[in-house]
Amino acid sequence: MKPPPLKNDCFALPRGVNWVPVDTALDHLRRNLTGVKGQEVVKIHDAEARFLASDVTAVTANPPTANSAVDGYGFAGGASAGEHSLPLHKGRAAAGAAFHGTVPVGAALRILTGAVLPEGVETVVLEEDVNASSAQIAFNGPLKRGANTRDAGEDAKAGDVIAHCGQRIRSQEIAIFAACGIGEVQVYKPLRIGVLSTGDEIAEAGTPPVQGRIYDANRPMLLSLVRRWGFQPVDLGHVGDDRDALRHSLDKAATQADVILTSGGASAGDEDHVSALLAEAGAIDHWRIALKPGRPLALGIWGDIPVFGLPGNPVAAFVCTLIFAAPAFRVLAGGNWRSPSGFTVPAAFSKNKKPGRREYLRARLNADGAVEVFGSEGSGRISGLSWADGLVELPDGAMDIGPGDKVHYIPFACFGE
Repeated sequence: MKPPPLKNDCFALPRGVNWVPVDTALDHLRRNLTGVKGQEVVKIHDAEARFLASDVTAVTANPPTANSAVDGYGFAGGASAGEHSLPLHKGRAAAGAAFHGTVPVGAALRILTGAVLPEGVETVVLEEDVNASSAQIAFNGPLKRGANTRDAGEDAKAGDVIAHCGQRIRSQEIAIFAACGIGEVQVYKPLRIGVLSTGDEIAEAGTPPVQGRIYDANRPMLLSLVRRWGFQPVDLGHVGDDRDALRHSLDKAATQADVILTSGGASAGDEDHVSALLAEAGAIDHWRIALKPGRPLALGIWGDIPVFGLPGNPVAAFVCTLIFAAPAFRVLAGGNWRSPSGFTVPAAFSKNKKPGRREYLRARLNADGAVEVFGSEGSGRISGLSWADGLVELPDGAMDIGPGDKVHYIPFACFGE
């Protein structure tokens, strides 16, 4: 089943809105975007990083039967304080080799970790706490009834919902699916994200240098992000400042990808052809985001395909992708909106921040657990992205930050989860 295409006005902001606060932009995306992918059923072994298209219900309980949590000796009831001596019943219970029969009251049975509790066994005493011979065991109490055992279904009962629609499948979910008897799940098809670089000034990395050209850092960076986040990257290459060539590239991209991510040409200048073509198609909204680094963001629809037009500056393109595209991609892929988690840490820097824009500083934690920021805030310093392991997020208002003041730090790993 394929969902309907996005509406042409899904990105449109209310009339009169010019500078868009970051939270307003994020809330607008969250409320207006929907999934664009159809569904399929896959084996759980092939389900990693996919988004569930329906709730998953346990087929069997986990564990399916009561069992021993340790190696030891099982018996009925509990044990009061003091010394206890029990005759040892013949046989043993092991995982995959159940004991068939009943353990008499007042006797003990050798039992191993994971073994189904035989009839007559309610409690297990740890092997290390027992002196044993071939005929009896001795140990000290107290030991409460049910000690060192697992109840049937204590993790999940048959019929329990163990994962929800829109949830991303990780190794952890695959484990509980398997434990609860589930071999297949219904998921959304992989989201294909096309990445296109624009601009006459761009040259392919690895080619001989040309006067006046810069190497394309955006496309490899963005393709790598897409891949790391579990989506399917589609390399759409590079197109110069030629509107007809760009139109052709977008037409072709719309047959190869479910989302198009461009860099460069997203503002409203003479050579901003991405914005111009989306405007010709009648489906564009220029977002001037009140953030640093990066401001222009062109969002629109080409055919039925959503387009995210990023700034050309690599640092701004990187930050805008983390902040806006990452949560949007989750929704387009069939997942739930998720804001990146972060935490409060002491600053290891000083800064006087002016009001009016949300700021994201390239940052990393030092050995003392405080966060330091890159020496330059210049958005042309790509090396700062490599130096950093996250971003410090400074709110829209003015701030005067000194060492030891609390700031919000978001590791890069928290984006695109």
